[in-house]
Amino acid sequence: MTDVAGSQVVNHIGLCVHDIDRSRRFYEELLGFTFEHEIAPPDEPTGRLLRLDPPLGLRAVYLRKEGLRLELLAYEGRADRRLVRERPMDEPGLTHISFGADIAGLLERVEALGGTILRDTDIGVAVFIRDPDGQLIELLENKEDKGAGGA
Repeated sequence: MTDVAGSQVVNHIGLCVHDIDRSRRFYEELLGFTFEHEIAPPDEPTGRLLRLDPPLGLRAVYLRKEGLRLELLAYEGRADRRLVRERPMDEPGLTHISFGADIAGLLERVEALGGTILRDTDIGVAVFIRDPDGQLIELLENKEDKGAGGA
């Protein structure tokens, strides 16, 4: 019998954005991701895979940081843009992405790159920010002596 449970690998995390160039700058300049490649797949069969009606005009940019590949998806062919809605932390599904970091150094640049600092969440060793499209990101202090646990 084949061990299928151990044969999978994480390929990427997909993140829908409105402005792919703005989001790319945010993730590269703030969080240290590097550009891997970009694709613009045809509307068909992409629409079928994603369960979206054409036109899509999909641009996908792949960024990498250590072992994590982030896929930024922008639907430039869509006339109707979905609004960002805030999801509560206790709603099932992906709640946030977390990074160990020098918090003070990053917070100085968040807003200049189009993000938002959720100042009321700052507990010294952790704070939440939002990327330009509202994706919730947790920053955990990366210093050994602070020992943050995170959410």
